[in-house]
Amino acid sequence: MSATPYQTLAHHDEFISRHIGPNSAQVEAMLAELGVSTVEELIEKTVPNGILKKDALDLADAVSEQQALAEIREIADKNKVFKSYIGMGYHDTYVPNVILRNVLENPGWYTAYTPYQPEIAQGRLEGLINFQQMAMDLTGMEIANASMLDEGTAAAEAMAMCKRQMKKNKSNTFFIDAATHPQTIAVIETRAEHFGFEIKVGNPETDLEGLEYFGVLLQYPGTSGEIKDLTAIIDQAHAADALVTVAADIMSLVLLKSPGSMGADVVVGTNQRFGVPMGFGGPHAAFFAFREKYKRSAPGRIIGVSIDARGKQAYRMAMQTREQHIRREKANSNICTSQVLLALMSGFYAVYHGPDGLRRIANRINRLTTVLAKGLEQAGVKLVHDTYFDTLAIEADNSADILARAAAKEINLRQLGEEHITLSLNETTKLADVSELLEVITGQAIDAVAIEAELETNEGIPAELIRDDAILSHPVFNRYHSETEMLRYLKRLESKDIALNHSMIPLGSCTMKLNATAEMIPVTWPEFGRIHPFAPIDQAKGYQQMFTCLFLSLFLCFFVSLFLCFFLCLFVCLFECLFVCLLVGWFVCLFFVCV
Repeated sequence: MSATPYQTLAHHDEFISRHIGPNSAQVEAMLAELGVSTVEELIEKTVPNGILKKDALDLADAVSEQQALAEIREIADKNKVFKSYIGMGYHDTYVPNVILRNVLENPGWYTAYTPYQPEIAQGRLEGLINFQQMAMDLTGMEIANASMLDEGTAAAEAMAMCKRQMKKNKSNTFFIDAATHPQTIAVIETRAEHFGFEIKVGNPETDLEGLEYFGVLLQYPGTSGEIKDLTAIIDQAHAADALVTVAADIMSLVLLKSPGSMGADVVVGTNQRFGVPMGFGGPHAAFFAFREKYKRSAPGRIIGVSIDARGKQAYRMAMQTREQHIRREKANSNICTSQVLLALMSGFYAVYHGPDGLRRIANRINRLTTVLAKGLEQAGVKLVHDTYFDTLAIEADNSADILARAAAKEINLRQLGEEHITLSLNETTKLADVSELLEVITGQAIDAVAIEAELETNEGIPAELIRDDAILSHPVFNRYHSETEMLRYLKRLESKDIALNHSMIPLGSCTMKLNATAEMIPVTWPEFGRIHPFAPIDQAKGYQQMFTCLFLSLFLCFFVSLFLCFFLCLFVCLFECLFVCLLVGWFVCLFFVCV
């Protein structure tokens, strides 16, 4: 019996046969139909000889899925998972295991097609209806779309929507509260440059007077944790014929008076802390809620309820106002990202916990923040603000010492200016963590347990801003609170969709269906999921390695093409006019960049 070489038996190219394209028999059948002997012959007959690559691609040898996962594990282990209290809209969270296992890790959810075809997406559309209802309830608005990319881009879309809506207002100025998260300001400024808008950043309580503007963005609570009643500012903006967008923290809205009740026109924010890992900045889902009278000017898509031909309730995409769905000149936005999977996760998080569970989580966060505030005050540390939900800003002329003690205990804090530090607590914070934070900041051992035992009430939220209206009263948020009930609900919805675990998808899509299972496994590793996007870069060496590899690939591609282009242009310039030179050079550059 002849022996098969080990290299053949190792079968390192198994991934190709399982995931990429037709098998050898199918290839032979297609070649026979085309009248050629090999794939190479087919390429030689179809690709012009002048641009045909003659030599083989310089690729490393294939490895098995197990070896690839081991290599990714080595990269993941270079990331350091510190406790991050940086905040700025990103917080550590618990993904309920029933959602982690049955949604995020379930191909029935992550390979399903983007729900353009409602007849094969009834489960996801029902989940998105829940998401929209959750956003409407918590923001106090009349309508919400089916999610957006993140808080920054949602705020930029809100700016554009305000300008579209206020046609009689001739101003091109958009005002941003200086208490807004800096990354949101940066995104808006970038988008405004292309719109031709002018951005003013300042204190809305003092800087709006005498200013002409078409819109205002307010942060609630502010990036340093302060909570303010926004009613007077919103009324002032309305009197100036301008609209107001509020970027709000979704967990705080469980306890705080809603922006809608204060008169806001648009409310945006990220859903990340509702059961979606930080993931070094994303992907996440964002909510976008607004007054109903602005619905035809809103970006994204809105899910609605209809009656089908048999008289039964059915879900559909009721409004689609982006250029992918309607004529470009009539589109409100070209934004193409509706984070369906992650929006569903955050909606299911609200369904699973319900209003009582969410209040318990939000109250726990606020109580621990109160304990921390009391401990700091007892130690003589001055708080910058008297109001707070989960974030405290402290005066710290010894900030370098505090940050050094924090780093030694693998804790991340946020330095705000030269003499201020902020701390944002989250769902995963425990009483022992508060004791640790007190020691890091004060250099003293302070018993948080004793402080908590003496507290009679939570503090930080002004009485007039405490929420007193009902939230999440729809039955879906009050029915599935045991794991088995939630499991069955998720399975019922999954069974109403078509995904790769049912059949081939009738249309293509740039979703995760193209990823193999082995490629999805690292997504849920904490070494990737629990890294804060503003953590020091030395805690993200694994991410840095991946980014560097991607950058080098693009860098080499671009500059090799640029180098060739330069010499070709130089050669052509000797014989032809500048126009021909640039034209030929451009096509060569385009070809090499594409290759």
